[in-house]
Amino acid sequence: MSADASSRVVAGVDIGGTKTAGALVAADGTVLARASRETPARDGGAAMAETAARVVEELYGRAGVRADAVGVGAAGVVEHDTGTIRAASATFVGWTGFPLGERLAERLSLPVQVENDVNAFLLGETAWGAARGSDVLGVMLGTGVGGALVMDGRLRHGPHGAAGEIGHTPGYGELRCTCGRTGHLETLASGTSIARRYAEATDRPLEPARIVAQRARGGDPAARAVFADAGQAVALACVSAATLVDLPLVVVGGGVVEAWDLLAPAVQATLASDPPVSGVPLRIVPGTLRADAVVLGAAALVAHPVSVPPAESEPRRDDAS
Repeated sequence: MSADASSRVVAGVDIGGTKTAGALVAADGTVLARASRETPARDGGAAMAETAARVVEELYGRAGVRADAVGVGAAGVVEHDTGTIRAASATFVGWTGFPLGERLAERLSLPVQVENDVNAFLLGETAWGAARGSDVLGVMLGTGVGGALVMDGRLRHGPHGAAGEIGHTPGYGELRCTCGRTGHLETLASGTSIARRYAEATDRPLEPARIVAQRARGGDPAARAVFADAGQAVALACVSAATLVDLPLVVVGGGVVEAWDLLAPAVQATLASDPPVSGVPLRIVPGTLRADAVVLGAAALVAHPVSVPPAESEPRRDDAS
């Protein structure tokens, strides 16, 4: 493969709790091939790494071209310099302490870089999505709430790898968080909390947040209220971040963003009532890459450094069959 940047082809892999997805991506963001397999999350780190390697090899077979490098977005806290998983939830057996980057590089005989999946989400949106700016906060609303931060066009990790982790900031009530503390943003804005709070308000059995969203669109006041609370909490957290580091833009992703129509009214109302003290408007927008954001961000990790594409750049093309 030519070393010329314009001909560079990279693989991006998203290792999630249920699925490991991959894409072979050209330098302009064109997806050349896609593949996915079930994540063997209960079988240990070696099994998960092997699954990721097989996804990459499947991409080769589908596209008829090999990658120059592999980027990975992985669930858990990642030591980005080495690609080792520093911490992970109980969903992943044998994941904490696993040298993912080293094992994949040996298995594939390629350079490999590993990032936390939320960082990868923001890299994807920065390279080819909605994050048009050099200073951007990324917020993922899914089972939990994660965050990532790009400053001066570069992903910020912080001295302990926790930069941007907005989901566990306190001050949002008295509900108990999954981390054991109370009042964190996650207790209002995650899909899990939306589902739980609706069930508690209505005495209904617990249902997924997407079902609660359907009820809200049908006019259910309790369902609409939990989404309004979530939207207000997200906006307040983002305004706090914008006030601290002078951010002009927040990009929101994750499964809950599919209900952006229900979150947006409270988000906009809160931005109007409690804007950043700078007086510069803060924009909070949904990501445009949706389910592709992590895998494309993983590809961007090795395709080029975090960059600031011009707003008028052409949209990403998808040539995968």
